[in-house]
Amino acid sequence: MSENNWTPTPLGEILEIKYGKDHKHLADGEFPVFGSGGIMRYAEKPLYDKPSILIPRKGTLSNLFYVDKPFWSVDTMFYTKINEQNNSKYIYYFLKSIDLAALNVGSAVPSLTTEVLNNVEIKLPNRKTQDKIASILSSLDDKIELNNQMNQTLEQIAQAIFKEWFVDFNFPGFDGNLLDGLPKGWRKGKLGELVKVISKGTTPTQNDIEGLITNIPFIKVKDISENGTLNFSSLELIPEEIHLGKLKRSILLKDDILFSIAGTIGRVATVPQQLDNSNCNQAVAFIRLLDKSTFLEYIYLLLSTDDVQSKIKSNIVQGVQANVSLTVLNNIEINIPTDNLMIQWKKIIEPIFKKFNNNLDENQTLEEIKQKLLPKLLSDK
Repeated sequence: MSENNWTPTPLGEILEIKYGKDHKHLADGEFPVFGSGGIMRYAEKPLYDKPSILIPRKGTLSNLFYVDKPFWSVDTMFYTKINEQNNSKYIYYFLKSIDLAALNVGSAVPSLTTEVLNNVEIKLPNRKTQDKIASILSSLDDKIELNNQMNQTLEQIAQAIFKEWFVDFNFPGFDGNLLDGLPKGWRKGKLGELVKVISKGTTPTQNDIEGLITNIPFIKVKDISENGTLNFSSLELIPEEIHLGKLKRSILLKDDILFSIAGTIGRVATVPQQLDNSNCNQAVAFIRLLDKSTFLEYIYLLLSTDDVQSKIKSNIVQGVQANVSLTVLNNIEINIPTDNLMIQWKKIIEPIFKKFNNNLDENQTLEEIKQKLLPKLLSDK
């Protein structure tokens, strides 16, 4: 998309970079509080109420967010006041195309400063071209968001059916009689009985990866959303040599169940086809079932229930970072229904998860299209 007068302009002339603020004193409310990993909570009031680009001050420096509704930004995130002469979405997409991690000025923790950011050059075509580029890229993001919202609804439907059948015992053919608190033929057990592997990953050192090509997706807690989807666009990469060597015990396979056990505890997701043969860090546990064809959706939804989440969080160990052990996961008490009921359940739940996974597949395709379009649309050639 060639246009004349793509003017290189320092970022500091386009917007004002502002420091986020501590949020701990705020009561809960309706306004999202953003950290470098995304939304942390919802608070009683916003810090800023106009369109803004949020840029990590510390942490994963490439994890930018565009927000066009009132929000709060924590003190490890910059927020921005954008000059209205330019299209704010265009500025966001241009910044997304830049390797901000290469501008790191930190040592132990990756960091950015206002001085460094203010000097980043943005190529500015005329406003009409900015609007056109932003519209094309936004249409892809809007479809991704629509799929995410649909998946959130599908997740709620699946959870409602799970509760109806396996918590309230209101399932087809049940006569209402309980024996030791369970329907006839059910039994009590532990999660460990149904799993082949429960383990967790680790994090390679900078020396491990220095000079090597990074090509294997590496999942962290920040990549697991509250509604069970994985954020493909923010995944970091590690070298295949490290993946197959030092980290071989945490190679992830399709349909492994992920559970965050440190930091933000209790996030649940399953590994989709696109992330088969990926890896994860030590804050993410993975559960590989003995019989995933029967129990995959059941265990995924069970781990998401308030009861199980509460039991796990009651076993949190406070250290440098709050965490729960793999032993706690292994020993989670579960109800194991009859084989016949699980067959009926599978017929009901499988189409819901199929649609869920199809939406994930489409989002991955849309992300790939966007990544290919970005350098072409943002070029003045």
